[in-house]
Amino acid sequence: MDNNPEFEPVYDEVEKYEQFPTQDERLFASLIYILSFFTSIIGPLIVWLIKGSESQFVNKTGKDYFNSVISYTIWFLISTVLMLVLIGFVTFVVLAIMHFIFSIVAAVKAYNGEKYLIPLSIPFLK
Repeated sequence: MDNNPEFEPVYDEVEKYEQFPTQDERLFASLIYILSFFTSIIGPLIVWLIKGSESQFVNKTGKDYFNSVISYTIWFLISTVLMLVLIGFVTFVVLAIMHFIFSIVAAVKAYNGEKYLIPLSIPFLK
């Protein structure tokens, strides 16, 4: 019976299951993005500081969120400078729409337990 391959445990599936974020981890990770619509930086920062040390998934999601905030701030500053050439008005609106839509997508992906980096984000925090 010990030599029968049918009864050998499959450790890869167990490890994958243990690495999948729990319901609470996924909830707090998505809460980072949801709170960003109401409190911009303060709400996500509080969630990240409190739960980031307890969960690797929440910590990674918090870093991804703040990478996107820093990056989009840089892109908005560049767009503001480009307003002198009039193209900045278009890029500013496009960036605002992109950030809004990708934040919703990121919240859904975080709730599903997937890692997601918002497009145009520069990885400052690793």
